[in-house]
Order: sequence, then structure tokens, then C-alpha cells
Amino acid sequence: MKMKFVLVLISSILLGTPAAFAVNPDEVLKDPVLEERAREISKEVRCVVCQNQSIDDSNAQLAKDLRLLVRERLVEGDTNKEVMDYLVARYGEFVLLKPRFAFHTIFLWGGGPLALLIGGFFLWRAAKKKKYAPLKTETAGVKPLSDEEQAELDKLMSSK
Repeated sequence: MKMKFVLVLISSILLGTPAAFAVNPDEVLKDPVLEERAREISKEVRCVVCQNQSIDDSNAQLAKDLRLLVRERLVEGDTNKEVMDYLVARYGEFVLLKPRFAFHTIFLWGGGPLALLIGGFFLWRAAKKKKYAPLKTETAGVKPLSDEEQAELDKLMSSK
């Protein structure tokens, strides 16, 4: 019974898993070197439809068109850099899964660490305020007990 469950679980995982790549056999180039270069480029280009997948992994029609475009450019003799430059010129910097480090992308690269530093500063400041806040609020606006009040408090405390 237990073994049957394990076999069903393993087979459902293996059969339910989609293909790792969306490249169709009719897209594959005959030259293995060019095909390898095309796959390298395709892994770095964002599918504009899916937005969080490379065109190598996406089944969208636009991703297929981009894969074919990459292969056409490689067959024409373009270098990997020329193909990437062509795609960026045509679709913008957004088409790259990992944006280039340049002045206009400095916020993309520095935004995360900057937000972390700013957030850490405010957390540190809030913790510092909270640490000293009870000391300030205990004495703020409180006048000392009179002799009568102190005597009554002492009497109540001693009766317990």
C-alpha cells in the first residue's frame, strides 16, 4: 500500500512536470554552435508577455517570434552582443532579464540596497526611541506625592 502510494506520487510528479524549455523542434538550428549561442541569448531575454520568464522558457507566440528573430540574426552573422543590442534598440531595456549597468539603470541596481539601508535606519531609530520612551513618559507631567499621600500609601502597603 505504501509502495503503491510512492509510485503514484512519483509518476504524477514526473508526468505533471512541463517541459523545461519551450523551444520547438522546428526552431532549432542545424549548426549546433549557432544553436548553443541562440539558447544562451534566449535565456537572457525576457518574454514581454510573461514578463518573468525568458523567451527560452516561454510558450507565448511573441517569445517564439523573438527566438526566431535571434536565430535569424545569428545566421546573418551577428555576434551575441549585436543581437542583444538589436533587441534592446527594438524593444527597450525591459527586454533584458538582467538589465545592463548604466547611468539610466543605476536605480535598478542601487534601489534595493538603498531601500534596505533606509529601512534599517528607520528601524534602528524607532528601536532607539522605544528604548528611552518609558523613561520620559514616567516622569513627564507627574508631580511628587504629598506627605499625606505618602503616609496613606505607606499605610496601605504595610497592611498587606
